[in-house]
Amino acid sequence: MRVIDHLPLRVLLALTALLLPLGLTLTPPFAPRAAAAPDAAPVRVMPLGDSITGSPGCWRALLWNRLLDAGHTDIDFVGTLPGQGCGVAYDGDNEGHGGELVTNLADQDLLPGRLAATRPDIVVMHFGTNDVWSSVSPDRILAAYTKLVSQMRAANPDTRLLVAQIIPMNPAGCTGCAQRVVDFNARIPGWAAETSTTRSPVTVVDQWTGFDTATDTYDGVHPGAAGNEKIAARWYPALADVLDQGVPGDPGDPGDPGDDATCTASFRAGSAWPGGYQAEVTVRNTSTVALTGWTVTVAPADGARLTQVWGGTLDSSADGTATVTDAGWNGALTPGASTSFGFIASTPATSGAPAATVGCTATATF
Repeated sequence: MRVIDHLPLRVLLALTALLLPLGLTLTPPFAPRAAAAPDAAPVRVMPLGDSITGSPGCWRALLWNRLLDAGHTDIDFVGTLPGQGCGVAYDGDNEGHGGELVTNLADQDLLPGRLAATRPDIVVMHFGTNDVWSSVSPDRILAAYTKLVSQMRAANPDTRLLVAQIIPMNPAGCTGCAQRVVDFNARIPGWAAETSTTRSPVTVVDQWTGFDTATDTYDGVHPGAAGNEKIAARWYPALADVLDQGVPGDPGDPGDPGDDATCTASFRAGSAWPGGYQAEVTVRNTSTVALTGWTVTVAPADGARLTQVWGGTLDSSADGTATVTDAGWNGALTPGASTSFGFIASTPATSGAPAATVGCTATATF
């Protein structure tokens, strides 16, 4: 957690020490705000999105201080990016990556590493503006949303997600953007209803209604001062409600002994020929602890049999299911990291396209 201001905190504290004997105090915006007690277990909130969230995303500063003023001092905004300063002190950590498409984040599997580094309990997500601008279909964007939610729940099954119907967009260079935002936002409530679970609820927050690109943005896309006030005001009641409900079972900090070692395996077919094919399996550490080893089961379809493996140690069973353990040098994986092994399989003449069911188990030393 970082508390950001336009003056370093140590300078503020030094000034305070000099002024107190004179009966003077610093007044906002120079007075540093209270943060969560260091010995508490604060609720970790990840602001997730693109430049509207992170560059500089001053609605986060307004939201942070509004929460603190209401008594929610046991919170920690988290993310791998620092705050950029908004004229007031606030916890600026975030995952608002300027220019990022949510579909790219999902396609490139970038979120698991960020989750492993931050372990959020609650995710506040305003994402998809760049996708809409790039004419990515609502179906693709929502498929990316679904993948991200799966990754959040793999990292923390109790994740709470607040997802925005994104603010309007009407830039000079995109005449179709305004309507595409309307079309996309109309799909979000239905997606949320299908995705939400009792353990990991998804709440839709309407950031679109009442937001005017002419007065609330400085370029038809990014919020100005008035827009930041509106965005913070919309997030506040939804986030405060989740905080009031309480977050069950703090999953702990990365590396705690109670963390589970987990991994996933994915199959990708390569070249094929009569009687055989070549394939690759990617192993990814989906836990928040470093792995010391992994084991993958490979069940080839249509009676195929693994005959050769590189990057792993092969052990086959009578039914054709193969067990591949790491080769030693590729067994250690940090959270979010991946490795791969390849294999050759023999196939009967009647087999179809190369396919296999794969599963992964991991080990870690605590």
